[in-house]
Amino acid sequence: MAQALDQEERDTRTLPAAGAVPVVAEPEPVRHSRLNPLHWLHRLRRAWRRSLQLRTSIMVGVLTFVASGLLALFFAQQISDALVEARFEQIEVDANRSLAQVRDTFALAGTPETPLTDVMVSQTLRSLEGDSSTLGRRFMLEPLPDTDSADIGRVSSSQLDSGSIPADLKSAVAAGTGVYYAHMAMEDEGGTVHPALAFGTQVILPPGSGYSLYLVYDLSDVQNSLDSVLRVLMLFGSGFVLLNVVVSAAVIRLVVQSVQQASLAAETLSRGNFEVRMPVHGEDEVARLGTSFNRMADNIQDQITQLAQLSQMQQRFVSDVSHELRTPLTTVRMAADVLYGSRDDFDPVNRRSTELLYHQVDRFQAMLADLLEITRFDAGAAMLALEETDLFALCNDVILTSQPLADRAGVEVFVVPQGSSFLARVDPRRIERIVRNLVNNAIEHAEGHPVDVVVSGDGEVVSVGVVDHGIGMSAEQVERVFDRFWRADPARTRTTGGSGLGLSIATEDTRIHGGSLAAWGELGVGSCFLLTVPCDQPPAGVPHSEETMVDHAALALPPVYDVRERRLASDPHRPLMDAGVDRPDPVGPDEDVDTGEIDRTQEQALRDTSREEDPR
Repeated sequence: MAQALDQEERDTRTLPAAGAVPVVAEPEPVRHSRLNPLHWLHRLRRAWRRSLQLRTSIMVGVLTFVASGLLALFFAQQISDALVEARFEQIEVDANRSLAQVRDTFALAGTPETPLTDVMVSQTLRSLEGDSSTLGRRFMLEPLPDTDSADIGRVSSSQLDSGSIPADLKSAVAAGTGVYYAHMAMEDEGGTVHPALAFGTQVILPPGSGYSLYLVYDLSDVQNSLDSVLRVLMLFGSGFVLLNVVVSAAVIRLVVQSVQQASLAAETLSRGNFEVRMPVHGEDEVARLGTSFNRMADNIQDQITQLAQLSQMQQRFVSDVSHELRTPLTTVRMAADVLYGSRDDFDPVNRRSTELLYHQVDRFQAMLADLLEITRFDAGAAMLALEETDLFALCNDVILTSQPLADRAGVEVFVVPQGSSFLARVDPRRIERIVRNLVNNAIEHAEGHPVDVVVSGDGEVVSVGVVDHGIGMSAEQVERVFDRFWRADPARTRTTGGSGLGLSIATEDTRIHGGSLAAWGELGVGSCFLLTVPCDQPPAGVPHSEETMVDHAALALPPVYDVRERRLASDPHRPLMDAGVDRPDPVGPDEDVDTGEIDRTQEQALRDTSREEDPR
């Protein structure tokens, strides 16, 4: 618990999220004083969330307190009922006897011809205060409400007046000749209020006047007994709750300590320290937990070691094979170049064989380069050569380089700038490789429809979206498109070669930049790949962590843009179309893109070759 409370003293600060607008630092909020109850309430609340021992101890204490309180109330009620019932029976017997005795005394003491005097009545009633050694009682005699004339007025004990008697009891006595009772409160000489029990009945005083006679019994001794019982129960209950909390906390500490050890060991294991183990004592459940955890850690360590060895062997094998193949491949490549340069001297069959040999050797060489690059990523040896780079200009260069491939496929490739902030500190060789791979893939799958390279930046990140309006991808294909050696359709004719490693390499290049590479596709509508990189990079030698990776993009996926902003890579500063509607361009088949009223003459003058689009 102390450890959980001390954690509250740490000043936690949260880094601003990427994309947040920088603000001037404000003074830190004033901390609550240690004397302020809010300070301790805050610490207790934080400790409640972090300490299992504290939560369990408090819950045990609360449940014990509630259970003890309920038991105390039950016992107090039972004891109170027993005491009150016993005292009531005793008082009832005494009241009936005393009232009957007074009634008989009044009947024998006077006749209609010789009425009782005040002195005789007072003496008879005063005897009621002193003839009981165990019961404290008082009396009051007053005429009945319907009595026209009374020879004797109201006679009562001290500290007792007519207003003290409950009205319900007075009404009952006035209406009947029986003995009636009621609970009431009375004051003693010090003004302290005590519970009391009043009995009343009618008496006849010669020469026949009706009076109400009340006997009031003090129940303060019963109340004192109940108070003593409650004090004992409260004292016992408090001690029981405190003792239970202390014992429970000690027992819980023994259990929680093992859980804390397991939690600490699991955290250490998750950080890559596979040597950590839990101490095991005895054969109980906690010991079995420690044994199982240690066995699991041993298995994980063995599996990780085996996988690491297999990975190293695989990397070494791929690297060695790639390096060993480069020497004979260089010789084969030189021979293929010679044969390819002399292909016009061969007959048609040998000429075709020479062309196939030349292109397949080229693909084989590219595949070896990809394998070597993958091994560098797996070994963690990939390094960045950072430069301040204009990604818009880089995309234009890539499009111009891919223009021969686009011409052979009958695909037009446009660049669409959004905004004006395209500078980023990146490795231009790796970013160019990513964009070239995405553009070549888009050209191959565009099926004659245009390909748009949309570039946007917001000052913190720069995004490049490569959009095609071709065959598209299903949701399952989108999930697997970045897997190594995976192709959406292996039977599809490949015009650009490749081994299925291009997007995997692009993903790794993006990751070491601290960026993101996402894909979107819909069958029959088109596909989009969105590359996002931060404008700045951490110092050299400091890799990106989860906190420094980009958390937003400058474009939506798929991006929404205006086709009137399409530009040729050869003239990137001049929009291709000046007229059209204001509706943005959704990703879809080229026939579904609303290009507006296109000036065909101007488009023909700007483009060497054009294919007429079909506007809706």
